[in-house]
Amino acid sequence: MIELNFSNMMEEVIGVKGITEKLLESFKNRVEEAHLQIVGRKWKELEFLELPDKETSEIKRIAKEIRGDSDNFLILGIGGSALGPRAILEALSPLHNLLKSPRIFIYDNVDPRTLKQILSIIDLKKTTVNVISKSGSTAETAASFMILWDEMKKAMGNDAAKRFVATTDPESGTLRKLATENNMRTLPIGEGIGGRYSVLSPVGLLLSEVIGIDSDELLKGAKDIHRKCSDHELWQNPAYMFGSLLYLMNTEEKRDINVMIPYADSLKSLSEWFCQLWAESLGKLGLGMTPYPSVGTTDQHSQLQLWMEGPEDKVVIFIRINNYGVDISIPGVFEDIEGMHYLSGHSLSGLIKAEEESTELALAKNGRPNLTINIPLIDAYHLGQLFHFFEIATAFTGFLIGINPFNQPSVEEGKNFTYGMMGKKGFDSKKLEVEQARDKKVCWKI
Repeated sequence: MIELNFSNMMEEVIGVKGITEKLLESFKNRVEEAHLQIVGRKWKELEFLELPDKETSEIKRIAKEIRGDSDNFLILGIGGSALGPRAILEALSPLHNLLKSPRIFIYDNVDPRTLKQILSIIDLKKTTVNVISKSGSTAETAASFMILWDEMKKAMGNDAAKRFVATTDPESGTLRKLATENNMRTLPIGEGIGGRYSVLSPVGLLLSEVIGIDSDELLKGAKDIHRKCSDHELWQNPAYMFGSLLYLMNTEEKRDINVMIPYADSLKSLSEWFCQLWAESLGKLGLGMTPYPSVGTTDQHSQLQLWMEGPEDKVVIFIRINNYGVDISIPGVFEDIEGMHYLSGHSLSGLIKAEEESTELALAKNGRPNLTINIPLIDAYHLGQLFHFFEIATAFTGFLIGINPFNQPSVEEGKNFTYGMMGKKGFDSKKLEVEQARDKKVCWKI
């Protein structure tokens, strides 16, 4: 089970810049109010809490077909539809394409150079394309799907649809309509499941099964942490404590930047997934906290100086791995060079753990708050725990702040401008706004 250690957030450890037990005790009414919103399921988007109990047989069936007839598996998506699968891939099958089949490609942008490169190295006749979009109308995913559909038709003719899996709304939307009309294989994204809360739905689980990772293990981990994170008592609920401490550091100490730094290369994509979840859920009405992803030990050398002596606006969130599953000993060479010999006899896992603990201590000694999530092992079970833990903590923190943690109104505004610029029916006024904005910018460039 993952654990939250928040000693370095507390006044008793880091001094006056820390949180007091008295403040946390006085905060319990706010915690209870947020808890009641969760257990009362007052938002349909809390459907993500039910994902650990979902059936996976259809996901497994489709994944078996893909493994049997495909050399390549190409995901088309953006935001949570791509960040979640990528986090699973990097964490559980690093360097996958060099070692295993089918090869995995995730196209999550509309950079033409990237798609051109992918198309140049895959055989479409041996490729399954998983297009992921709740509505089907997201411009980036729709555009890439249209291109792949056209290319697949050229390669496969009337059999093109057999090479697609649509992960989409179970009943409505553009993609659902196209999938039904063309007899594509489909997997449902529940009505209340938003993109950034979808990793434990077919959005992430199909990829998991395709790369040979048992999706039930991801869900079992989520189910086990769910029980621990359902307790209304703040001191017994790590997700509530995580959210409460970051919220209080923001409101009481003006620390509005949250650095996520796992000490494992394979969890860097997890920190990027967290950043979308945290930023898009909480950044509203002039409120929220800014996350940014890092990875240890690399970013000790590129960013730690700023964290230690720069503006006091950050909380650092460490992810510490207790067992890396493998290890490499540092040999006893260069014994006459003191600057290197001291490392002899140790191991790489021992070194990275020492680096992580030392950084925690250095920050705390300097009065810089930080907290640590301990993960026993990087496997499907514990990754499922991390996903579900962060999702619960995010929804809870949104309720503390007093905003809707499930919408993204400003993202929608940007989409609407794009629709106008690309000529979508009904968005003429948005196109006009863009043109007027361009006129205002003419004089302000050199």
